Amino acid sequence: MTPSFTAPDTEIPTTAPGDARIGHLLGGKLTTSSRPRVVIIGFPSDEGVHRNGGRVGAAGAPNEIRRWLYRLTPDAQNHEGFVELIERTLDLGDLKCSDDVEQDQASLGLAVEQYLKEGVFPIILGGGQETSYGHFLGYVGAKKPVEILNWDAHTDVRKLMDDGRGHSGSPFRQALLHDSGLCKRYTVAGLQPQSVAASHLSFLDDHRGRYVWRSSITAQLIPSLYAESEHGVLATFDMDAVDAAWAPGVSAPAVGGLSSDLWLAAAYQAGRSNRVSSFDLCELNPVYDVDGRTARLAAVTVWQLLRGLAERE
Repeated sequence: MTPSFTAPDTEIPTTAPGDARIGHLLGGKLTTSSRPRVVIIGFPSDEGVHRNGGRVGAAGAPNEIRRWLYRLTPDAQNHEGFVELIERTLDLGDLKCSDDVEQDQASLGLAVEQYLKEGVFPIILGGGQETSYGHFLGYVGAKKPVEILNWDAHTDVRKLMDDGRGHSGSPFRQALLHDSGLCKRYTVAGLQPQSVAASHLSFLDDHRGRYVWRSSITAQLIPSLYAESEHGVLATFDMDAVDAAWAPGVSAPAVGGLSSDLWLAAAYQAGRSNRVSSFDLCELNPVYDVDGRTARLAAVTVWQLLRGLAERE
């Protein structure tokens, strides 16, 4: 099975000379024989959200994120390094998804596997949080041990449905219990006590899990969560970890969630850390957004990740 993609359908803004935006620069130095440093993969699926009883709409997120991301300028503080990275970044477009979550996750896994083997950094734009299990399957295919760091208000280790199917609330249970044993640790940061079942914490205690409460997240703590890893890190960012004041357009809005500055610092540090080998962003729901507020934050989240990647030594 070869993953199939739909080319990005995002308008690139017209700007004055000397005012290039990310959309103008993407892939500018890639040829048919050159390898990208970064690939962007859209995963427009929210069937897992539907299965989990959430409000659907996240399937429209990849193109909405691109719409705002393409308008952003390169980092003015590290212009040359940032431009060099963007010119070697390839946007593959959106993976063609069906309503078969398991089949779509397998396709995403195949795409991610290819780039992990080549040492290329994948950025996956979800989609519901079911995105992250497909993302993890890329490590399974590449036979690479990995630790998962999830920025989220929820553990997302719910049991599968009665018929054995996964959903947007189960990806990290599935990763931890995968027969490969390649998920060496799962850390979730940003948990809110009113949004977590005690049984889910018990599952984490028994299955190589770790959790960090929202009240413990500080700017000083964030870099250490990456530095403590002993393997490659799959970094996943669920937009509903952010307080609804900054991120109203998500599948499950948060009260008392992370501030936007802490969230963006976490994305920047994911880019900076040499341990992080891939990234996904999930649960933007454009249907419920207000003035593009959440989509803009999602775009700047990816921008901060890229900023950190451009600064790697």
